[in-house]
Amino acid sequence: MKKQAFNPYLPSWEYIPDGEPYVFGDRVYVYGSHDFYNGYVFCMGDYVCWSAPVDDLGNWRYEGVIYPKTSDPLNPDGRMCLYAPDVTVGPDGRYYLYYVLDKVSVVSVAVCDTPAGKYEFYGYVHYPDGTRLGDRKGDEPQFDPGVITEGKRTYLYTGFCGRGDRSRTGAQATVLGEDMLTVIEDPVIIAPGCMYSAGTGFEGHAFFEAPSIRKIGDTYYFVYSSEVMHELCYATSKSPREGFKYGGVIVSNGDIGISSYKPAEMNVGNTGNNHGSIVEINGEWYIFYHRQTNGTWFSRQGCAEKIKVNSDGSIPQVEMTSCGLNGGPLVGKGEFPAYLACNIFNVNEGRHFGNAKIVQDGRDGDEETGYVAGIGDGTTVGFKYLDCRGVSDVRITARGYMHGKVEVRTEWNGPVLGEIRIESWNIWHEFKSEKPIAIPDGVHAIYLTFRGGGAHLKSFTLV
Repeated sequence: MKKQAFNPYLPSWEYIPDGEPYVFGDRVYVYGSHDFYNGYVFCMGDYVCWSAPVDDLGNWRYEGVIYPKTSDPLNPDGRMCLYAPDVTVGPDGRYYLYYVLDKVSVVSVAVCDTPAGKYEFYGYVHYPDGTRLGDRKGDEPQFDPGVITEGKRTYLYTGFCGRGDRSRTGAQATVLGEDMLTVIEDPVIIAPGCMYSAGTGFEGHAFFEAPSIRKIGDTYYFVYSSEVMHELCYATSKSPREGFKYGGVIVSNGDIGISSYKPAEMNVGNTGNNHGSIVEINGEWYIFYHRQTNGTWFSRQGCAEKIKVNSDGSIPQVEMTSCGLNGGPLVGKGEFPAYLACNIFNVNEGRHFGNAKIVQDGRDGDEETGYVAGIGDGTTVGFKYLDCRGVSDVRITARGYMHGKVEVRTEWNGPVLGEIRIESWNIWHEFKSEKPIAIPDGVHAIYLTFRGGGAHLKSFTLV
């Protein structure tokens, strides 16, 4: 039987942000940077790859390390981190991996004969005279490469534009020749940074980082992280190097801008930077993005949501969910681990944030299931969406020093369907309500609001 697909789509102990998804053959592959659990900076690990059958998106396979960070001649001692990469298929049918190390401003390239084999260093993107792109006087620093190959030309998109820095003007597009390294058309700016966005249509959502490029029909979709960081936006053009117009927000890792189930400005997640792209899988389009865990920006996990590309080319903003790649709601019976929470916030005193966070026991690499810690009075943990049929009770598994209750709802501010009293336990313990808590038949969210702090939430169970 096919597995249900969850968010995050990889195991809860894996931290692969900046996801670039591609379908090669009958599998979807995700390339990203590699954070550590309890990491103290971004992207501390080697590049690894995961893949899944296109018709079984809950069944992900670890492909192993595809490129160690010490493979780059500039980084033999591993002192630099591998930032967000991208992959494209060259005219020769080989797979080319583009990336930037964290302390240089040039683009490195590695190559492999298969999508997830052992990539080998290939060279640096350079001008015809051998000067590396990013080193020539007047070049803006290279960062977060995104690539697309058409025929014998490869379009390379790069850039980083921090607020207040007028030396960086926007996202750059550079054309490479058949060798995948040599610049044949110099960089041009295709989307402005926030210091240059006035009058462009990008105001408030100007380019910040994370350039990615896709093509739907005859239209190029430039996906990027905007100046507010928590959102992935898009711009479209019929040309890969000019004419891009701002399209809108695809996803926010705080659901900011979504008003279907809450006020639009309400933040329901631990927001931070974002990076990802879109991909078509079996005729459906998805956005891959990442979320923050462990109370920092340095332990990020990949998530994905189904999107709709309208006939006019627009992409409406989508909600964060717990069911991402599943193609629909989860089956609303059984036990659900708490790390599947797509909403974590605090309802007390009008504050839509809190100290709760997704963590795990052990160290990075330990295959420990994640859970929600740091729960305070008013913390609300939400899961969307579940197809509930015949649910007669709700139970939770928790631990910690808390004497209080948990309110169960199907809307974050909806009526309380029941309460589960919990008390101090040093080990995981299942708590039940005095009266069974029935969930009406239908597709619902499940929201758990804690009254009293000090608990860790491992899971909830629909009986």
